[in-house]
Amino acid sequence: MRPPWPRTLFARLMLIWLVGIALVLAVSLALFVSERDRHGRDVLFEGVAREIAAIVDVLDSLPPEQREDWIRTLGRRRLRLTLDVPPSDAQPLSAGSPLRKALNQALPEREVAVFERSRTHDDGHSRRPQPLASVRLADGAPLTVRLPGVLLAPPPPQPPGSLVAALVALIAGVTLLSWLAVRIATRPLSRLAAAADALGADPNHPSIDTGGPVEVARAAHAFNRMQQRLQQHVGERTRILAAISHDLQTPITRLRLRAELVEDEAVRAKIQSDLDAMQALAKEGLDYARSLEVTAAASAIDLNALVAALCEDAGDMGWQVTLAGRAGTPCHARLDALRRALWNLIENGVKFGGRVDVTIAETPEHFEIRVRDHGPGVPEAELEKVFEPFYRAEASRSRDTGGTGLGLAIARNLLRAQGGDVSLANRPDGGLEALVTLPHPSTRSNTAR
Repeated sequence: MRPPWPRTLFARLMLIWLVGIALVLAVSLALFVSERDRHGRDVLFEGVAREIAAIVDVLDSLPPEQREDWIRTLGRRRLRLTLDVPPSDAQPLSAGSPLRKALNQALPEREVAVFERSRTHDDGHSRRPQPLASVRLADGAPLTVRLPGVLLAPPPPQPPGSLVAALVALIAGVTLLSWLAVRIATRPLSRLAAAADALGADPNHPSIDTGGPVEVARAAHAFNRMQQRLQQHVGERTRILAAISHDLQTPITRLRLRAELVEDEAVRAKIQSDLDAMQALAKEGLDYARSLEVTAAASAIDLNALVAALCEDAGDMGWQVTLAGRAGTPCHARLDALRRALWNLIENGVKFGGRVDVTIAETPEHFEIRVRDHGPGVPEAELEKVFEPFYRAEASRSRDTGGTGLGLAIARNLLRAQGGDVSLANRPDGGLEALVTLPHPSTRSNTAR
């Protein structure tokens, strides 16, 4: 069973900070205790050295014949004094010994030596070595001080450079703590941002998970409600346009019949042309609204066969369309939407460029379909504007050249609804090229994971 976890983002961040700071303080405390133990040993050595220095001063002030009587008085339980040289089995300690350093500081003008002597128990087991301090009195008489064996115990292990270690520990702790806090705090927000991007491409995208902290859960609920309202709004708009398109068919048909009664052939032709424009505008307006709510399921599509069929249809209509390149992997997309988007691009290229070259390519990340015409191109400032509904770079209002301005907008909506996109670019050698990108199946699977 998972342990209880605070619900609010504030409580979670507070818990992370408190636990993190506690860990950092624990490390700092461990370093402090180690430093304190080392400092305590230094104080102990310094105290013993000063005590020996005081004993030496007292013995220097006494006549030699009285020193033996005072040795028992001056020597304590942990210090045993003898007026002789160290035993022959005593081994001198190195000059770096902390005890020797302390004695040299306490008796800077004396000849001081420190030894250790091995000892054994009565049962033959070895005991801790006993330290010995040898000092020459003012008149040259030797003095040996037997010290407690605990002074030769190894010091507690300490990290190299305690201050540096403490600083590194604090920096590492704060860095890790900050990383965890930011990661946990931003993960739900990242999911919300990804859902917002997906909503822009597909209004019918599944609702996001409403789990997580209370604040993020509320934002997720609000986002899901907004998505539902958008879906309702798009649906209502589509139904309104469908009703308008359907209801316009009847008066347009009546107007066509009445136009036949017009005796002037030129006027009758103009009326018929206007009626054709009205009917086409109503139909494409409905198509644009439907392109925003593509609901068909995606399936594996042979991209080569689809594009080849479109090029053949274009050829049957007398258009000059060539095809090059191949895709080695089936494309996962919505067939009707993809067919309509590619046809709009081919039709647009033929209308403004006369001849169209279609090229298929495949990369590890996506499929590429390039539709290039051989027309005059589009000004750089208008390469994105032509995707806006009812926007036409062609200044003419003629149906044969300007159109309704919905073909490219419909194509982009249909492609973005299935994870693809389309962009325009002017070719250096002339003409306009539309680049269609569709996600590769491997990219979809990695995203799903």
